Amino acid sequence: MKNPKLFRQLQSLTTEQRNRWTMGIDLASVNDTLRLINAEDREIAAIVGKEIPSIAKAVTLVVRSFKSGGRLFYVGAGTSGRLGILDASECPPTFGSNPSMVQGLIAGGRKAVFQSQEGAEDLEKEGALEIRRKKISPKDTVCGIAASMRTPYVLGALGEAKRRGAGTIIVTTNPRSKLALSAFAKLRRNVDVAICPEVGPEVIMGSTRMKSGTAQKLVLNMITTTSMIQLGKIYENMMVDLRMTSKKLEERAKKVIMIAAEVSYDRAAKALKDAGGHVKSAIVMLKGNITLPQAKKRLRKSNGFVRPALAINERKRRA
Repeated sequence: MKNPKLFRQLQSLTTEQRNRWTMGIDLASVNDTLRLINAEDREIAAIVGKEIPSIAKAVTLVVRSFKSGGRLFYVGAGTSGRLGILDASECPPTFGSNPSMVQGLIAGGRKAVFQSQEGAEDLEKEGALEIRRKKISPKDTVCGIAASMRTPYVLGALGEAKRRGAGTIIVTTNPRSKLALSAFAKLRRNVDVAICPEVGPEVIMGSTRMKSGTAQKLVLNMITTTSMIQLGKIYENMMVDLRMTSKKLEERAKKVIMIAAEVSYDRAAKALKDAGGHVKSAIVMLKGNITLPQAKKRLRKSNGFVRPALAINERKRRA
């Protein structure tokens, strides 16, 4: 079935072009192939760095949602959708967040997480339907992830989210200038923030699970990590709201307390137990030499931020 309009649209995307540096990759040795891939990958962090002003705007939207009791939804198809689900699923164990706080939606549903459901990305109405099912409101933020900038499922979700008053973000690896084209007018109308790390042609033409996927992963890490820092879930550079859902995480919690309060393993373990497994309370108790009720009270006053809670301790001692 012919679709010249779609063909022309795809032809205009940088992620669909041939990479002139890798045209001989099918003749390369294993080592040379790996070097070619690595050489292309090395540029990605710097490319993402150019998008920091836009990523900061996205974080502002997300933090606003979280502080108002709203949620962040990632929406994507294929690799993009799986990356959103990955980032969302890692937030609860890392930051102690409620699983509903950050959620991932993928074209084709749960089955598509484990097995490709390629045709599902063409269903724009399904994207809109998912947003309605999740009862998206103005408190929420919806982040579409689409290397090609044109995934119908993602466009449908963003359009419905915008209609409902939610904050909207697009993460794409094609140039921001494409948004000025008539072919992307709908997307332009429906997004508040566009994050566009331009990674250029893929090592293998059109294989956006490679450089595009790496760039998207970096961006999503930056959005949620920075947002959670703004909510007080990190002290210095340590996880202090982590959930102890495994033996490894329980030992990590003890190590955090040992470092933060400069105490022994046994003392950290006792404080953690006395605090009911709440790492922040254990740190404030130990560093402030105060009781658990006092630590909890000071954390409430500081909105859960450890540094201000410890500053309260310091002011009390000086007084």
